[in-house]
Amino acid sequence: MSDDGTRAVSVIAFIGSVFSPWYRWSGRRDPENHVCINVATYGPGGRFTMTDRGRQALRTSRDSFRVGPSALHWQDGALVIDVNEISSLPLVSRVRGQIRVTPVAMSSVEMLLTPDESHLWRPFAPNADIEVELEAPGWQWSGHGYFDANFGTRALEEDFAYWTWGRFPAAGGATCFYDATRLDGSTLAQAIHFDHDGGAHMVEPHPKTEFRRSLWAVKRETRADPGYRPRQVLGMLDAPFYCRSAVRTQLDGEETVGVHEALDLTRFRTRWIKPMLAVRVPRRAGWRFPD
Repeated sequence: MSDDGTRAVSVIAFIGSVFSPWYRWSGRRDPENHVCINVATYGPGGRFTMTDRGRQALRTSRDSFRVGPSALHWQDGALVIDVNEISSLPLVSRVRGQIRVTPVAMSSVEMLLTPDESHLWRPFAPNADIEVELEAPGWQWSGHGYFDANFGTRALEEDFAYWTWGRFPAAGGATCFYDATRLDGSTLAQAIHFDHDGGAHMVEPHPKTEFRRSLWAVKRETRADPGYRPRQVLGMLDAPFYCRSAVRTQLDGEETVGVHEALDLTRFRTRWIKPMLAVRVPRRAGWRFPD
């Protein structure tokens, strides 16, 4: 998020693009044949890019991850993201430039999301500085961010019915909340505070509090002090099964604005969602890297 709170960006690098209808229709047998660097910008002139590409577009090394024309690589302690994508309907245009994410400190935390270890969350850098230099008016800014990863051996909708996640700057670092309802009826409710020096400790989750549903009526809830009602301050991604937004909440008397996500996997399992997604997520199977 930008320091003034008016703009934000998200980048997700996928091997096995979990929300791609093409990956689902393929039977999810070959994750390296469904790769993607999803770039979305939020605020004035925001764009959404998510192209499902084939294995010819994937190149990886110890310090780099490349999918077609876009790439991530580590350089001088920063994660440098080179963006060169085409946004999807209805605003088709090129999204190009560079994003630099510099961790304040790295974390070694691993959190199991299911008892059988089929899903794992790794918050590598819960506190980071970000610099955005995209080729569009107003898209040169700096702010705060984070870098994390999820790993799984099964589809999300095979194990979860609903989840929310939030990362909120707070008290000299950031606090992350992970809440989920699994298909077997069990629940996940975890809260971790990360210090700027990389230290992490579990904290007692604040009360779970509902707030206004998304435009697609996805249920939203997060953690907040008793009696405080969270609210959206910047709309980001709004889909029939998923909502990402900047949310203001209060934790231990401190008001804070962070990124919040709500995911309704019961909706995602329905057949009508996949054709809708195909309009926004084009498939480009072929790719040739320049010599």
